[in-house]
Amino acid sequence: MNAERVLCYHGYLIYEAKILKGEIWENKSIAEENGPHYLVHYKGWKQTWDEWVPEERILKYTEENIKIQNSLKDAYSPHTRNHEKKTSSSNDSTKKKNRESSKSNSAEQPVRKIEIKVPIPNPLKLQLVDDWENITKDKKLVSLPRSPTVEEILNEYKSINIENKKAENNRESDLIAELLDGIQLYFDKALGNILLYHFERQQYIDIEKENEDKKMSEIYGAEHLLRLFVQFPFLLEETNLDQDSLTIIQQYMNDFLKFLSDNQKRFFLSEYESANNSYISKFEKELAKLEKETIKSETEK
Repeated sequence: MNAERVLCYHGYLIYEAKILKGEIWENKSIAEENGPHYLVHYKGWKQTWDEWVPEERILKYTEENIKIQNSLKDAYSPHTRNHEKKTSSSNDSTKKKNRESSKSNSAEQPVRKIEIKVPIPNPLKLQLVDDWENITKDKKLVSLPRSPTVEEILNEYKSINIENKKAENNRESDLIAELLDGIQLYFDKALGNILLYHFERQQYIDIEKENEDKKMSEIYGAEHLLRLFVQFPFLLEETNLDQDSLTIIQQYMNDFLKFLSDNQKRFFLSEYESANNSYISKFEKELAKLEKETIKSETEK
């Protein structure tokens, strides 16, 4: 397997990499650290970014997995654009330095922080790919309102883990409830900013106008909730939580994703609805307008 071309998870995205060597790790104090590990070099990155990763972060370099890579990149890109807009508000000299720095690096190299791991189960990775293809390629939409909604899914998990006494004590019950409330709050705040593809934005605007008295977590469902979990590693890195709190959050997020995966057929749509010609026409006009504004902005720099 040495020198094999692979794809590798780094945080919440997937990058092309090469395996330098492999080892079996044993007798580690943390059970998850035992088993096959591989030293990988990320294509286009400096050698200082080489790292040992567990087997579950490695994907074969196949067309199917490249689709997963692209879908995650596409899901992340709205946040990247928002982040760049905020950055561009700094002074001109800073922007110039950032552009020069960007040119000097042949590939993206994220700032190293505490790494938050929220691995997506394989069935849900494929769900993300189908979601991406339905919307961006086939011009389809998630039928709204969904059933079950995000709020209903979170409440069901809460019921299973608290009311059915999976939680061992009151403190653990409080932590689960607090985490789920936080996920719902994150969802309502993040949906319009980082969880929508361009093609869905008009649908979101229409739904918001028609349901001013409702939270979006009472309308949207598992499809958009899963996209939030792709973003969570980045969002959590921006918080000031200590390592112990992050470990607990990570544990329950992993368990929640398993819950989503186990109930995939019940929670996720099997068929998306085709957008009508009027909607597609409106989208194309908005897209053309956005492209003109982008070109104008670039020429003014």
